[in-house]
Amino acid sequence: MRKVLVTGLGGAGRTTVAAATALAEAARGRRALFLSAGPGDVLGAPVTALPEEPARVRDGLWAARIDAGSDFRAEFLDLQERASAALDLLGAARLEDEELTRLPGSEQFALLRALTVASRGGWDVVVVDMPPLHETIALLALPEELRRYLRRLLPQERQAARALRPVLAQLAGVPMPARWLYGTAERWDTELAGVQALIESVNTTLRVVAEPGPRAAAALLEARAGLALHGLAVDTLVPNRNLPREPADPWLAPLVAQQEKCLHEWYDAWLPSASICEVPHLGRDPQGLEDLALLDTRAVRTAAGGDGHGGDGLAVEGDPDREGLRGGIGRIEPSATGPGAQDALYVWELELPGVVKEQLSLVRRGDELLIGAGPFRRILPLPSALRRCTVAGAGLADGTLRVRFTPDPGLWPRTR
Repeated sequence: MRKVLVTGLGGAGRTTVAAATALAEAARGRRALFLSAGPGDVLGAPVTALPEEPARVRDGLWAARIDAGSDFRAEFLDLQERASAALDLLGAARLEDEELTRLPGSEQFALLRALTVASRGGWDVVVVDMPPLHETIALLALPEELRRYLRRLLPQERQAARALRPVLAQLAGVPMPARWLYGTAERWDTELAGVQALIESVNTTLRVVAEPGPRAAAALLEARAGLALHGLAVDTLVPNRNLPREPADPWLAPLVAQQEKCLHEWYDAWLPSASICEVPHLGRDPQGLEDLALLDTRAVRTAAGGDGHGGDGLAVEGDPDREGLRGGIGRIEPSATGPGAQDALYVWELELPGVVKEQLSLVRRGDELLIGAGPFRRILPLPSALRRCTVAGAGLADGTLRVRFTPDPGLWPRTR
């Protein structure tokens, strides 16, 4: 099953492109599911069905709208039930379903849960209308970050000792965390691990939509740094609402020239790591299935190899050799500088295209490396070999961050 996560810059038409992508898959004989949290009727009719019971739109195409409010209420009531003993001890009054309203951020969690539910279905392709690009980067990085928080707040060694909680409480003279807290942490970690594996799967594709122009170019350059920092590989860049290259109206000529300049920059920057699929401007806002089908049939894809061709449109092309969304946490290149292993120099390389030196921050804390790139930040665990090393320096060149490590003699085993 392929999962296509469609995001993009605000106002670039990502919901329309996501719906057109789902329709393109259905037109090619695949069972496609379109998921969106938006209230619109981009498919030509309002969709209110839940992900568990999607509505049939046409042959091969189903759709469902994600209800963030219902999802939040269900999760909150479940947590309240699991913590019932502690709440009763405190004399807390239980909240009822009717008095709960969704909180900011609940829509993003609902999206991830809906994707998890849909991945268990019998679909060939699931297309998800994601939030704007900056929010999507944070959302896709969330499972990894939350699992790190859980490990810090409730370490595994403490969870392993929960059977001895009453004894430990007597010895320490202080109350120990209740069993339900450990159970809830384990359940959350298991669920987050499943979502993280789904995001990092080789069958998950990230598609970015942007309308060519100066502001979009600057915003996409900044966002690309965040994508690279979190190891999120873009499979397809979709320049949307492209004007005719030879406009009949001279008034459009400056706009076309502006778009062409931006497109040339994107082709140089994104190929061959991602394919580019240009979608034309229809001269109107797309409405209904017929217009969405036009976007597909008129789209022109340039493959990662650099060959432009028509006909493939917005359909997702399978590539068994492609990597998943998360491209790992860099690579380690050892280079010996002396006769012994303790004298070796190790270089940790991380690809960060779009990042400039002035926006980069780098701090080591314990067994972790804190990297900042503009508004984005990621905490990476050091590989085991580098935990016994000290940082010797770092440099950024040609979009690659190279952090140099030298073994700590006090921690590195010496050879004879």
